[in-house]
Amino acid sequence: MTRHRATLIGFIAVILWSLLALLTVGSAPTPPLLLNTICFTIGGVSGLIWTHFSTGLGALRAVPLRVYVFGSLGLFGYHALYFSALRLAPAAEAGLIAYLWPLLIVILSGFLPGERVKKGHLIGATIGFTGAALILSGGDAGFQTAHMAGYLLALVCAFTWSGYSVLSRLVGTAPTQSVTVFCLAAAALSLPLHLIFEQTIFPQTAIAWGSTLLLGMGPVGLAFFVWDIGVKQGDIQLLGTASYAAPLLSTCVLVVAGVTAFSATLGIAAILVTGGAVIAARASLSSRN
Repeated sequence: MTRHRATLIGFIAVILWSLLALLTVGSAPTPPLLLNTICFTIGGVSGLIWTHFSTGLGALRAVPLRVYVFGSLGLFGYHALYFSALRLAPAAEAGLIAYLWPLLIVILSGFLPGERVKKGHLIGATIGFTGAALILSGGDAGFQTAHMAGYLLALVCAFTWSGYSVLSRLVGTAPTQSVTVFCLAAAALSLPLHLIFEQTIFPQTAIAWGSTLLLGMGPVGLAFFVWDIGVKQGDIQLLGTASYAAPLLSTCVLVVAGVTAFSATLGIAAILVTGGAVIAARASLSSRN
């Protein structure tokens, strides 16, 4: 597989994650950890079916245990930290801090063998982050010390996902099918925590069940498989910067669905996110040349 094709496949994850907010709203009132359990189970079972018909389930036995531990903790840890952060701090501020992970991917990827962060990557990532910040924090009151615990969890959340994404390159020999076990393990870790800390409320309507199923098949399922291909075989710096399109696309989806209204902030953010991605893309192209 070519580097360019792997990057495009990885970007499918960004498109799927743009549906995360809308489908999460549609799945209410199911609590986060139960939603985690259901969605990761769907993603894991779907992965088992794909693995069976692609390489055979025997391929999963050849993957070292350390890879499974790494991947399972990455998926579970990110979501557990993210949901906890949003419980302890306002969603806009906590979400903004958590969405530092694309910028961190661009920076941390420079430490990988054979990779080099150029000035264009940093400029593009910073411009993209500014656009994401406009969407995630526009109009809110700002940071408050009373919510410091939530902010810190969101920061750890950002480092968790960026670390997972960058370090995935170091276990590049592990097949993408191994993500199947990551999902199933994340579901297994989420269930006992749900039983301890949450009230069990399953989806109540057809729309809620449909949203939950789509979450498990897409943003909390297929997205992790295509992302694995992208970060292992694609242009990780370009992919990290392009990830800023997720909050932009997510907002556009909410606008089209009538959940939120279009604003000048969205238009400005679109220019910043697109411009940042173009600058990073030019830096990657010049590096390859």
